[in-house]
Parts: sequence; C-alpha cells; structure tokens
Amino acid sequence: MGLFELIAAVDDEAKTLTVCNPEAGVTSALREHFADRNLAIERADVDSGPQNYAVLSHGDQFLAAIDVSDVLAEQPGVEPGFTRETYDAVLDELDETMFTSYDTERMVAASKEIEDRAWRGGAGELHAGFQTCGRFASQAEAYDHIAQRDSLAVHVYAHPEGQEDFTPPSAPTLHLSTATEIRDTWFVAYDGGGVDAAKCALLAEERLPGSFYGFWTYDAETVDDIIDHLRSTYACPEADGTATDGGPNER
Repeated sequence: MGLFELIAAVDDEAKTLTVCNPEAGVTSALREHFADRNLAIERADVDSGPQNYAVLSHGDQFLAAIDVSDVLAEQPGVEPGFTRETYDAVLDELDETMFTSYDTERMVAASKEIEDRAWRGGAGELHAGFQTCGRFASQAEAYDHIAQRDSLAVHVYAHPEGQEDFTPPSAPTLHLSTATEIRDTWFVAYDGGGVDAAKCALLAEERLPGSFYGFWTYDAETVDDIIDHLRSTYACPEADGTATDGGPNER
C-alpha cells in the first residue's frame, strides 16, 4: 500500500464525537477546537444522563467517553495529537488522527515532535521525506545532527527538484526518487527502536500549495506499514545523485 493509499485508508476511519446535553457554546467550541481534524462533532439532547459529556464513536461502535471540560481545558498552542495528559481515553482511540488544513509551519512543528522522540530513543530508524531537495535543504543541518545520535539510523527521501542548490547532509542516508508520492507527500516516521509504544508517524499530502491533508499516528501497525513501504520501494539510495522512479505511485 503506497503513501496516498495509506492516507485514504486512515481517512475512511473517520470518527464522531457526540456531545450530550451540552452547555451553551460547548458544541461550537469543540468544532473550533477540532476544526482542522477529520472528526465530526455532533450534539445530542437526552432526557437522562450527565450534562456536558462527549462520546467518541466509529459508526455504531462506542470507543470512549470524556468530560468536555477535559478537552477544552487544554492549554492553547499544544497540539492535541501529541498530548496525552489531559484526555487519554479519547486519544487512545484517536491513534490515527486526521488533520485537514495544516500549513508548512504546523507541519514542521508536528515533525519536530517525532524527531525528538527518535532522538530520545537513540535507536532504531527514523524515515523522513520533505518532498524535494529544495525543501529539505532547510532541514539538512538538523538531520545531520539527528543521524549522529547513538544507534539511530536516519533515512531521508526527496524528489531531485532543487538538487542543483542542495548540499546533501553527510550522516543520513539520502534516497532520491522522481516518484509522485515522494514529491507530493511529507512524512516523518519513527520505528520505536524495538519498542512498539514508541512508534509514531506523520504522513500528509500537499493537495493545495502550502496546505497539507493527512494524519499522525501512534498505532504500531500503521507505522510499520509506512516504514515497510519505504524500505521495500526505495531500498537503494542513489550514490551518484541520479534520481530514479521509486514505484507505481503516480496520480
């Protein structure tokens, strides 16, 4: 399953958060809170039951329940996908969390969280793709540093666009490819260094200039799917800098 197909598969798992007997303004606040997520927010007025709680579901399947105040009390500026202290019950069920309108700045911020986790782990593999050589250039120094961490192996993937003004970092392994999925997706995936609980990934497609649609995940199987695809499709880095077609992922 290619990178575009992985995004589509997670998109099909969209969930619903139903707010029961909400206080005034709560439903609107939750919609704003999750505005860029593929999570539907609905309200339900019931004759019995506590006020202002929310139920997370997927189709007819109950997943979790949470007091709304635990969600809305989250500190501003903290990405819900990478914060587990405030409402674990919901986040445990949102291990694959879609977002719909991240710009480049937010993609960089989200990527840093996974890079930091890999750095702290100090082992295993970190795989990252920032679309083109030109775009990766601003991250090259940081990835040279990350790749020098203990037993951590770092693989970087890039379309050759901008290669003429790009100085490849010396420590990471660079995989060049003209595949459409490499040019049009942004991803960072850490294999956990042998610890399933440490696995995490971010994968998104640039559908409009500067606007990304995709997901992050803590689900070990999904992270494995991403990394297995990268390993099998782009196994051979190009030592001479010549780009090759990385696989049948044209769109």
